[in-house]
Amino acid sequence: MRFLTQLCRILVGVLFIFSGLIKANDPLGFSYKLDEYFSVFGTEFMIPLSLMLAIFICAYEIIFGIMLLFGSRITLTVWALFLMIVFFTFLTFYSAYYDKVKECGCFGDFLHLTPWQSFYKDVALLVMILALLAGKKFIYPLLSSGIEKFLVAGSVIASLAFPLYTYNFLPVKDFRPYAIGKNIPEGMILPPHAVTDSIQMVFIYEKDGKQVELTPEQIKTIDSTYKYVDRKDKVIREGDKPAIHDFSIQTVDGSDYTEQILNYSGYYFFLVCYDLDKANTGVFGKVIDFAKLCRADSIPITVLTASSDRIESFKKETGADMDFYLTDQTTLKTMIRSNPGLMLLKQGTVIDMWHHHSFPSYTDVKGKYFGK
Repeated sequence: MRFLTQLCRILVGVLFIFSGLIKANDPLGFSYKLDEYFSVFGTEFMIPLSLMLAIFICAYEIIFGIMLLFGSRITLTVWALFLMIVFFTFLTFYSAYYDKVKECGCFGDFLHLTPWQSFYKDVALLVMILALLAGKKFIYPLLSSGIEKFLVAGSVIASLAFPLYTYNFLPVKDFRPYAIGKNIPEGMILPPHAVTDSIQMVFIYEKDGKQVELTPEQIKTIDSTYKYVDRKDKVIREGDKPAIHDFSIQTVDGSDYTEQILNYSGYYFFLVCYDLDKANTGVFGKVIDFAKLCRADSIPITVLTASSDRIESFKKETGADMDFYLTDQTTLKTMIRSNPGLMLLKQGTVIDMWHHHSFPSYTDVKGKYFGK
């Protein structure tokens, strides 16, 4: 029992720290996932709290993971982890059983788990934490009381400071398909040996006012009381998807400029504003000056947004005399964790990106990339 307890202690502690750090690296992305859960459970009133909760959950996992590894306040620590894993086991089971959320977000963009995979992971953690509850007497503090207090205080400060930093200045490590160095057109292509969707032809029949879907084999078993309605192709198993599968750039009138812009041979700036109503307008003085200097050097800069009905009024409010194009909101929120955020591309490859809190000067960007 002693060996099992120590093994579970290490595995659970490391996994919680790792999970917390991955999410803390991108707390805004994690908050988007919480928004999805709140919508599924009909608790949309909690969406304004999602970012705060995201940071709290990250810190919670890191702090108690560290405390478990060092045997600090073990009763409090194990019970805190137990309560958390019970909650998330229920959540992932509900999401998986009722097919509510396609991807759990447990490890951010580093590792995508389906709800069932996440549920099995949570069950394994629950079993190990139950073993820790049973074997608490075998866990002893590794540090003196004074050092332990210093460690806990430091963990609290660091686990809160890190997600606050990444929220304000972009993730330290970017695992998204739009990260610096990634080529967007290449990300839109499936690899050669990708598995395609498994499709089954089904027939829709009606009986007693109710419609049922039947396979070709099942049709052989029905009688004349069933009336044919329609046929369709049904996806019974989803195949692989390209890393980027929903990227497009269109004008308000529906003209598509995706290929033209991504294949542009020179440098190209995107100013990403997924929601113009939520965009930080205080930075637009810098944006406007930046855009003027871009035009003077014949370097395109366009705004990508999902707010089609706000473009003209937003231009008048901010004085942003730039071309505005439409892109899916989820795509824009994935491209850069900033509203607005600046991205530099060349022939579809992401060269650099900046949060609006660290919006660059044109002179610095020009000197670094295309001033020579």
